[in-house]
Amino acid sequence: MLTQDQLEVLLSDLESDRVERTTSTSKTDKFGEAMCAFANDLPGHGEPGYLMIGADDDGTLSGLTVTDALLKNLAAIRADGNLLPQPAINVARFALQGGELAVVEVLPSDLPPVRYKGRVWVRVGPRRGIANEQDERILSERRVARARSFDARVTCFRC
Repeated sequence: MLTQDQLEVLLSDLESDRVERTTSTSKTDKFGEAMCAFANDLPGHGEPGYLMIGADDDGTLSGLTVTDALLKNLAAIRADGNLLPQPAINVARFALQGGELAVVEVLPSDLPPVRYKGRVWVRVGPRRGIANEQDERILSERRVARARSFDARVTCFRC
């Protein structure tokens, strides 16, 4: 997960294909679409994407008070059956000068394309949208390239 210094740098920069900010706390579909897009990692950065709840587009904090219920709701998006295959995520609360922030860190999936409610979402720069056929082909090829045959897999005999 991010350090507070790294978070402040991301807040002061523009939105990108790795950062989305919102002041909304209840738009579950928006959050699911963003998590899906970050997990798909269309540009191939191989680095996490960050959904920041409680920040305006310009990076200023909205004065949100992050509750336990909000953090639980954000974490539950991963397991509600709408986001498949389930990506690896981390959810955290940050207390900054000027307010609090809920941050969802989404790791790139090894099994793209990830779908939210049956649709593949991607980020192209600061924009989130539905993947086109070419985007889906790129993601599917990435999945095949990462697949290993049975004899190339690591086996743990103690597990």
